[in-house]
Amino acid sequence: MHKFEIPKEYTESAMRRQGRAHIFENVEGPATALVVVDMQNYFMKEGQPAAFASAHDIVPNVNRLAKSMRAAGGTVVWIQTGSSLETDMFKPNGWWTLRDKYSEESWEKRKGGLGDGTEGYELWPTLEVLDEDEIVIKRRYSALIQGASNLEEVLRGKGVDSIIITGVATNVCCESTARDAMMIGFKTLMVSDGNAAGSDEIHRASLLSFYGSFGDVQTTDEVITLLEAASGAKADAAE
Repeated sequence: MHKFEIPKEYTESAMRRQGRAHIFENVEGPATALVVVDMQNYFMKEGQPAAFASAHDIVPNVNRLAKSMRAAGGTVVWIQTGSSLETDMFKPNGWWTLRDKYSEESWEKRKGGLGDGTEGYELWPTLEVLDEDEIVIKRRYSALIQGASNLEEVLRGKGVDSIIITGVATNVCCESTARDAMMIGFKTLMVSDGNAAGSDEIHRASLLSFYGSFGDVQTTDEVITLLEAASGAKADAAE
């Protein structure tokens, strides 16, 4: 598990600008979604091209958050990256620039490793995915940039205005999705021990950048406390 704590100077800066350390002080369950990014074998299983061990450590926290989100009446969304890039990338506004970041050998591994029906494409087996959850396929690092997926449509259709981001990698697909979420009007939080990256340093830099300018960062326990309070409010309203 990555070690992470928001430095005092960052919380002081947040207090000066926004009047409080955390913009997520409470949540409304039905208007909130847990978005779990790219927890697939390709990014998690030993021997796969983009796998790293720290991704395993967050699985229990992601499952806990998903359970609490459902209990609060919220939505759980599992994001999977698909490799339909070969046909997608040269369309108008396609992601052709990604190809430049790969050698021929690496590109073939990515296409093959994330193809529909491949082992790499599948979600990590110990994730507790329920039939009531949503599954969204994306084709960019961010699930919310134009042309990437139907995630925004799914969230807006359920009346969601706040999202909680977990998954891999903190500094790539998770942060990209979280930043875009904030910039299209979703209140957004990244879970410090519910995201994983290739190193402690990368993880820390990503979360501090996000906290400083885009949204909130809290721990799994802190988020679950908010969701439990929302669950209690939901139960009181039903009585």
